[in-house]
Amino acid sequence: MQLKIHPLKLPLKKPFTIAYGTFNFREAVIVELKDGELSGFGEATVITYYGKNLPQFLSVLEKNTAFIETLEIETPSQFWKQLHPIFKDHPFLLCALDVAAHDLWAKKQNLPLYQAWDLKNDNLPLTNFTISIGSIENMLEQMQAFPSPIYKIKLGTKEDIAIIKALRQASKAIFRVDANCAWTVKETLKNAVAMRELGVEFLEQPLAKEDWKGMKILFEKSVLPLIADESCQVSSDVKKCHQHFHGINIKLMKCGGLTPALEMIQQAKALNMKVMVGCMTESSIGISAIAHLLPMLDYVDMDGALLLKEDPAEGVTIKDGQVFFSKGFGIGGRLKKR
Repeated sequence: MQLKIHPLKLPLKKPFTIAYGTFNFREAVIVELKDGELSGFGEATVITYYGKNLPQFLSVLEKNTAFIETLEIETPSQFWKQLHPIFKDHPFLLCALDVAAHDLWAKKQNLPLYQAWDLKNDNLPLTNFTISIGSIENMLEQMQAFPSPIYKIKLGTKEDIAIIKALRQASKAIFRVDANCAWTVKETLKNAVAMRELGVEFLEQPLAKEDWKGMKILFEKSVLPLIADESCQVSSDVKKCHQHFHGINIKLMKCGGLTPALEMIQQAKALNMKVMVGCMTESSIGISAIAHLLPMLDYVDMDGALLLKEDPAEGVTIKDGQVFFSKGFGIGGRLKKR
């Protein structure tokens, strides 16, 4: 097996603002595991506010290339277990390698990945489209530029209620709100009442990720469901979120790939919690991997490639929130020829 590394710059259509800052582009690494004529692809996005950078990603991959190329992919989970001791402090890279292994594993069976997992691609949840933080006028422009049946609205300002009121006047779509840890308990309880009246479906991560005491209060008193994001990054977090949140939002890059994500989904369902999978700003490689989890999900946020000025990859497509699988095997994603 051969490892190929493809560093990429992903310019955005428009600046994207969340509670952590404003971004005009993302950097990413596509990893390719090549075995004969077949290649499996996976992606790792560079997120600077997690202390990551592209040179670091490339250095770690290059340092461990020789070891990775000695491994066989009997099953993706076995491959993940062999990589984990080395990449446990680099979950984004572990994710990329794990997704590439799943892609290659399913391609060797001549199956789409969801079929290799014995899943069916019917009754799939629709994806939302994300509206980044800005002035009310700017956020209305974002919404008008991309009609969608569901919007995830990034908040964390002094005008949060006014923003939702203005957006509601312009759209009958389902609204989901992501506060990115920016609210207090008091703010959340107040906002939840107002936002329920404005048709908001749920609130994502209203408090700081370690504020378990505050989340317990919200779990008991909030009139809207609460979904964990920053508070639920790895498998061991799922149990902690039980009775503090009504559901979890899994990010493949944060947890280390599809292998741990499958475990987290199973754990959450056993606890009767809702399950969502979210994305970073990423190409159609990463988004296509998420798509194969859809049969197991209640909600999904997989709009990352829609934010790009130019997608360097192709795979699943999205229209009016509906996900359409490509005809290829594996995750159905590949890099475009350059």
